Amino acid sequence: MGHEGEVVHIQNSDDLKTKLKEAGNSLVVIDFFAVWCGPCKMIGPLIEELSKELKDVVFLKVDVDECEDIAAEYEISSMPTFIFIKEGNVLETFSGANFDKLKNTVQKHK
Repeated sequence: MGHEGEVVHIQNSDDLKTKLKEAGNSLVVIDFFAVWCGPCKMIGPLIEELSKELKDVVFLKVDVDECEDIAAEYEISSMPTFIFIKEGNVLETFSGANFDKLKNTVQKHK
């Protein structure tokens, strides 16, 4: 995919659709965050590290203030919210900066 081991910052809904299509049958983890969100800042660097460990998982970040349409489409009401998608299907969603839960959910679905 050309982005192995890095978190890709989504610019708009077309960008997200392209990245989801490019992911094929890989697990996609979307991190919905806000720059003013303290817990988001705390978990952000941990997600970067996880993306380097798990090169077969696609990690995407969506700024809810820049991409309000995407946040509305996925009904995001709190940050951070993580959505796990495989082959276009939402497998699981949870909110909160719980890194252990994030890692365990990734392992469960990848």
